[in-house]
Amino acid sequence: MKFTGLTSEEAEKQLQTSGPNEIPEKQTSILSKLIQKTVSPISLMLLAAAILSLATQKTFDFFFILFLLLLNIGISLWQENKADNAIKKLNEHLAQKIKVFRDNAWHSIDSRLIVPGDIIQLSSGEVVPADGEILEASHVTINEAALTGESLPKDKVLHDQVFSGSFLITGLATIKITATGKNTNFGKTIFSVERVRRESLLEKDILSISKFLTILSAIAVVILSGIFILQKVSLLELLTLDLSLVIAGIPISLPTVMTLIIEFGVLNLAKKDVVVRRLSALEDLSNVNLLLTDKTGTLTQNKITIADIYAYDGFTHNDVLKYAAIPAASDETNSINQAVLEKVRALQISPPVFSKIDFIPADSERKRNTITIQSGKEKLVVSSGAPQVIEKLCDLDKKTGEKFNREVETLAKSGYRTIAVAISHTAKEQKMKIVGLLALSDTLREDAKSVIQFLEKSGIGVTMLTGDNRAIASQVALQLELDDGKIVTKEELDKLNWDNLPPEFYAQTGAFAEILPDDKLKLVQAAKKFFTVAANGDGINDLPALKAASVGIAVKNAVSALKATADIVLLSEGISVIRDAILESRKIFERLYTYSLYRISESYRLIVTIAILGLLYRTYPLTPLQIIIIALLNDIPIISLAFDKVKIATRPAKINVRQRFILSSLFGSVGILNSLLLFFIMNNLLHLNWNLIQTIYFLKLTVSGHMLIYVAHTKERWWKFLPSKEVIWATSLTQGIATIFALTGFLMPAKVPLIWIIIAWVWAFFWMQISELMKDLQKKLTSSKAPNGHLSNSLAPLSKFQGPEPQP
Repeated sequence: MKFTGLTSEEAEKQLQTSGPNEIPEKQTSILSKLIQKTVSPISLMLLAAAILSLATQKTFDFFFILFLLLLNIGISLWQENKADNAIKKLNEHLAQKIKVFRDNAWHSIDSRLIVPGDIIQLSSGEVVPADGEILEASHVTINEAALTGESLPKDKVLHDQVFSGSFLITGLATIKITATGKNTNFGKTIFSVERVRRESLLEKDILSISKFLTILSAIAVVILSGIFILQKVSLLELLTLDLSLVIAGIPISLPTVMTLIIEFGVLNLAKKDVVVRRLSALEDLSNVNLLLTDKTGTLTQNKITIADIYAYDGFTHNDVLKYAAIPAASDETNSINQAVLEKVRALQISPPVFSKIDFIPADSERKRNTITIQSGKEKLVVSSGAPQVIEKLCDLDKKTGEKFNREVETLAKSGYRTIAVAISHTAKEQKMKIVGLLALSDTLREDAKSVIQFLEKSGIGVTMLTGDNRAIASQVALQLELDDGKIVTKEELDKLNWDNLPPEFYAQTGAFAEILPDDKLKLVQAAKKFFTVAANGDGINDLPALKAASVGIAVKNAVSALKATADIVLLSEGISVIRDAILESRKIFERLYTYSLYRISESYRLIVTIAILGLLYRTYPLTPLQIIIIALLNDIPIISLAFDKVKIATRPAKINVRQRFILSSLFGSVGILNSLLLFFIMNNLLHLNWNLIQTIYFLKLTVSGHMLIYVAHTKERWWKFLPSKEVIWATSLTQGIATIFALTGFLMPAKVPLIWIIIAWVWAFFWMQISELMKDLQKKLTSSKAPNGHLSNSLAPLSKFQGPEPQP
């Protein structure tokens, strides 16, 4: 069919009228964000503390707390805005490209630029970018589940309507666009990084910590309030003290810190060509211990070339290419078809002049292209595809059949994939005549073997899935040293009892060969009984398997429908980018673990210390303003943990809650002990001035608390693995501020002599080493020793997944 599409000028005018083909996202204004921050729990508590300070005639405290409140809101808005802008940029990588007919030629453009009147062409796996009418359809079926909820595909023929948000399951369709953007029957079709996310197990864990610390703070407040009421402390003074303790003890900045750690981690992944669409998938990704990977494009370079040509029954090499080019020209998006056409152009072979009657593109079920053409007075059917499929369509004599199979087997053992070409003059795929074979070369990636070895040493088993035959799969598996090349074929899979597959079945298999999408789905579902499974794919038929996997990964050349539903989208090819994604996700959750450990220890120390001193001495060792300043100074290094340097876990693992609770309790107990001891020395032995005691105590709590970050962030000796420069700068800044406040008396009850500044620092540093020793005590107290000290191994004891510790 001859089309008359728009010109570039007409399309530009239409774009000005109809607007981009997108549904604008609802934007949250700066004012709305400011209001949300102002009415957050931490802001309301600080505001209440400021009002209570004003009510007790502490005017300076009132204005300073307001200043701290505005500073806290400003820093939070700046960091979130920075992350939001970066997330928006990621969407540019995920925009769908559409083949559109303009200026009497086919072009590839961004789906946002499609306008009513445009003529577009879609193939299997592509998302329909806007509403339209079918002008030409070749065996088209469309999934409209996003529109109707009906999962079964619908056949589409000439003049049928198609709608934005649906996608092609099979076939090739030419469509005239009738409505775009907000005028379509469905919403947005370009993809975006999910901002609404379900809570991961680790997030739920940290939120439970917050509840625990809230209860602990509430108990301390109730006990101390009762004591101070008996001492007839004024109600306003009591409320100010209680509110200050709540601000210091409860990790109110928890949501902000977790969001920043995760979102900046996502941005780091983006720098490695990995786009995370479901943020909660990061935890699953960090715990992946089995990767079921496709061969083409992941383990190979996906640069397919024609390496050799075999002709039969009087046909020439040029005949094989000439006939192979006929169906290839109808679907140039396919990488094999592209290789055929490139070879034809390189040899300057002219395909016959013909008119197309019908075309059925290859898919993973048919495994062949079929085209019916009219060339002059002759009607011809040409099929090209998998040799075992084409052979069944041909009427081969014994000699030719033996030669055919022998050459296919020889090529397979040499690592070549083959495409058979056959023709028929009967207008049917029956008793076809074999024309020849094309040997396809797709070289293994240079880094594939080393990356697989690294992954297996990191506790991640790798098993290859391919539709190629046993010989090709075995050759590739041997080269990659995938379990000595042991292969399981579809025929063998069909004989298995899927309900009783042992985990060793995956551990002892290098590759699954000749499999179909349904087999891939079954393999994923069965593996999830024992493993956290990641699976990758590129075609529309991979969709069920990727949805079933713990983490579904769409590779670079994946169809748009697959990218729209995958958890992870890769922007570059190869298995190394999957390795980077898994290891980077482990870093993110190591940072979250560090935060949780530090937060429990610090809040426990502060709450219990103040409560004990309140019971013993009937007073707070700090002023309300000092407590608030400590809480806000803690936020600076805590936020910097989003950029902290961490050791990557050497095994997929889950948080060991018991070990963490023991370690955080030990850290907190050391803090309580040294805080009480210092207070006793200053108050009972040296009889220092009360205002001086409060200021020294403020300095000591700030300095020692931030030193704990150095200890808590690594299982090694703290001096052997220092935090990132961001954390070092943040802790140095806050400790410096606290020291200046103490030395000058600014906002403090008294000035502290230089000698006591030095004593406070030396005291904090000495007890930092005692905290360091708590790691050894924790190991003795816990019976189950995990590989990373704080993580419990989640792997089945399978030899394939074990190995020496890798060096990231």
